[in-house]
Formats: sequence, C-alpha cells, structure tokens
Amino acid sequence: MSSVITGRGAGRAAAGAVVRRATAEDAKRLTGLVRNSRAYQGQYAAMVAGYTVGPDYIESHRVFLAADDPGHGGTGAVLGFYALIVEPPELDLMFVSDAAQGRGIGRLLVGHMTAEARAAGLDGVRVVSHPPAEGFYRSVGARRVGMIPANPPAVLWDRPELVFPIG
Repeated sequence: MSSVITGRGAGRAAAGAVVRRATAEDAKRLTGLVRNSRAYQGQYAAMVAGYTVGPDYIESHRVFLAADDPGHGGTGAVLGFYALIVEPPELDLMFVSDAAQGRGIGRLLVGHMTAEARAAGLDGVRVVSHPPAEGFYRSVGARRVGMIPANPPAVLWDRPELVFPIG
C-alpha cells in the first residue's frame, strides 16, 4: 500500500512525497540513511556504527519509507523511513534524510505510523528516543513516560521513553 500526499493539508514540503512499504531491495538505501545521519555524529556515532537495516528485518516488520514520487516529478530518492513493531508496540526506527530535514517528512511518517498502529488495533506505541529527537516526537503527539538509563558500552546516555497514544 502506498499513498501520495498532495494538495492542501499535505504541507507544502511533503506534497508529492509517496509513502510505501519498504522491500528487501531498499535495505542498502535505508542502512545508508541510518549510518550517514548527522544526528548520529560525534558522541552518538557509536550507536549506529555498523548498524544494518537488513532485508530480513524489512520483511519481518512493518517498515515504510517516504520517497520523492517519480510519478509527480520527483526523483524517487528516499526521504525517510520508520519501522513499527506490533508486539510489543514500538516505533523501533525512524530516520529522515539530512536533505529532507524540516520539510514535513517526519510528520508525514508519524501520521502514517499512527494510522498503521490504529489499523493494527494498538492503543499506544512506545518510542525510546534519540535524546535530540525528543522535542520532535513531543511536537507530533508523543508524551514522555520515563527515561531509559544508559547501557554502556553501546549507549552512553540516558534516553527519553515516550508513548504515542493511538485512537
């Protein structure tokens, strides 16, 4: 299932973006988006060093991506993606490409994720946030429910735990 976002309500920047289910063929592009994210440079680099979004992960979870829609003059470039785990309900991954930051793609993906969660009958979706992303998640409806303590050596900082209420 894919949906093209156009016209009013889409947000000027997100207009023309298509959200579709990711496939195994998208694995390398999604992995590249994670590993090259500016949000994970410096002190956060260890978190994504060597991280892979593999074909098996994509096939076993609800992974959706937003892309510039070639059918509406776009390039087909991946603008962002998310992975929703249904049991237990969690937004496991969400990344927006550096070039697409501030263009409404994150809001588009969260809206799609909440619709998917609602369709799956979920009451809420947990997200353990990258600390700098907490403000974004709160701005799109998540509420903080706690903090997850650091877990050295991979994660050296506490992370906000939030929940998106669904329904």
